[in-house]
Amino acid sequence: MQKIVQFDRGEQSYKVDLSTPLDISIPLQSGKQNPNCYYATPPSFETIKMDGFIGSVQAGGSCNYRKIAFTPHGNGTHTECYGHIAAHPEATIDRCLKNFWFLAVLITVTPTLQGNDGLITLEHFLEQMPEETVEAVVIRTLPNPTEKLQRQYSGSNPPYLAASIANWLVDRHVVHLLVDLPSVDKEVDGGALAFHKAFWQYPIATREEATITELIYVPDTVIDGLYLLNLQVANIQTDASPSRPVLYRLV
Repeated sequence: MQKIVQFDRGEQSYKVDLSTPLDISIPLQSGKQNPNCYYATPPSFETIKMDGFIGSVQAGGSCNYRKIAFTPHGNGTHTECYGHIAAHPEATIDRCLKNFWFLAVLITVTPTLQGNDGLITLEHFLEQMPEETVEAVVIRTLPNPTEKLQRQYSGSNPPYLAASIANWLVDRHVVHLLVDLPSVDKEVDGGALAFHKAFWQYPIATREEATITELIYVPDTVIDGLYLLNLQVANIQTDASPSRPVLYRLV
């Protein structure tokens, strides 16, 4: 059954079907069957055992009870706030991300080989951007194999984005960026973090509400264009959280 709702943004009205969600997050699971970057330890789901109790129904326990350990930045789809590059204790994702629905555009870009780097340039980025004003931009890179769901990125110098793209996004008031890469910046850049700093305008005029979501996966069946984005994170006080971005087609 279709669930059609209408929403307005400025003077423009849109309709969306909430019955057909397109989840572009990567499920977090125990072990090495996750994407991994920056040499993060794989997630672990540990069954709790104590005083004759075992937290596994499969092993004879009354319920499942596990301790889960993971690294948000290194183990899968995550959303980060400016606290990723700031020393402010209050710069946490639960405080910065206060709204969860956004008009978004999905574009597909092929990184350009420059020396040993795969770079998404401003020129190629702009070739795919529509004229509509949006709050969020979702970037899918090519090639786009399903192997991305488990790719081990550490030490591989993955593609990244030119910092000039960040400046363009800021000028057009785009506050949420989602990419299928482990980082918007070069894996080893000497701590420059040029894109992060430009996108958040840190520390001069910090855009505290802005977020970057990394390690998404957008299947080839999802076409480029406008969507309604629902961006959800765990309500924890840290700079980054596992997240579940979901797209909804406009009708």
